[in-house]
Amino acid sequence: MSGAPGPRLKRLRELIAERELDALLVGNLVNVRYLSGFSGTNGVLLVDLDNAVLLTDFRYTEQAAEQAPECEVLDGKNSPREALAERMPTSGRIGFDDADMRVQAHAAWLEALPDGAEMVASAGLVECLREVKDADEIAAIERAAAITDEIYATLANEGLIGRRECDLAWRIEVLAREFGAEKLSFPPIVAAGSHGALPHAEPRTRAVESGELVVLDLGVIADGYCSDATRTFAAGEPAARAREVYELVLRAQETALAAVRPEQSCSAGDAAAREVIETAGHGERFGHSTGHGVGLEVHELPTLSSRSEARLRAGNVVTVEPGIYLPGELGVRIEDLVVVEQGGGRILSNFTKDLTTVD
Repeated sequence: MSGAPGPRLKRLRELIAERELDALLVGNLVNVRYLSGFSGTNGVLLVDLDNAVLLTDFRYTEQAAEQAPECEVLDGKNSPREALAERMPTSGRIGFDDADMRVQAHAAWLEALPDGAEMVASAGLVECLREVKDADEIAAIERAAAITDEIYATLANEGLIGRRECDLAWRIEVLAREFGAEKLSFPPIVAAGSHGALPHAEPRTRAVESGELVVLDLGVIADGYCSDATRTFAAGEPAARAREVYELVLRAQETALAAVRPEQSCSAGDAAAREVIETAGHGERFGHSTGHGVGLEVHELPTLSSRSEARLRAGNVVTVEPGIYLPGELGVRIEDLVVVEQGGGRILSNFTKDLTTVD
């Protein structure tokens, strides 16, 4: 995985001190990977102001030692919580992610905790750090975005008419592997005609017909990091109505892209796209947020939403993806992946956004 755990642990320790904690218990595996580099499926990280202890099991101890050299690796054996609790401060405040930890797990940790220690709800500390990507992370996301571009170019060249949505979804998965991705970052959306009016449509056994718009939404993982991009194709010559809706969504998307810059409020980024669509009379048919953060997970903070109180920061990587969904008729969504830089937004999704007509 790209990135340097050392500086991340340093920044986390600063947040731990700010929250007046003595240590932080990290159980979310994505956060464990972000902080330590360990990519196994069983791991809990305890970070205090001086040390980081990675608890895993026999299957992963060698892998953990290789991937997480800045951590003490602990084999929990038969009593994992008790083994890690022995490394906790005997008194003090142990932070935990109350948004992620199950009630049953919380009770078990309380039982294992040293008598003088207490558990303190501390959700969001690691996620706050993950919002701002370093150069290695951005490079990995760029590689994932480039693979996504290759997939779109290949599908456009091969054509869509007569191919089943489910077969196109499988073709996307095959192409992702052929072009060097680890895997897809989410199950691809392939939605032709009126099926495109479902924002998260699942591929059907129905074949694409001439004259339909086809919404394709896909992403891949490279070096642990995700991409996410949507293009809407015309299978054969589109009707005037379809072209009109497409051009409206494109205008909204480009307006929102122009609003992506440091210190811009996330709600303003959402409003920029929404105003264009609402003015054209389709406001009720654009029901999701304009975008979201992307990184180790395909949906991260920040969110370009009317409800967000956050501001964009240099190093954020976000999607910009307005859409219009007309039930029983068609759907259009156009989505780019964008890195926030001092000069504005740099688009990482480079496949054309002109309405592409394919056979």
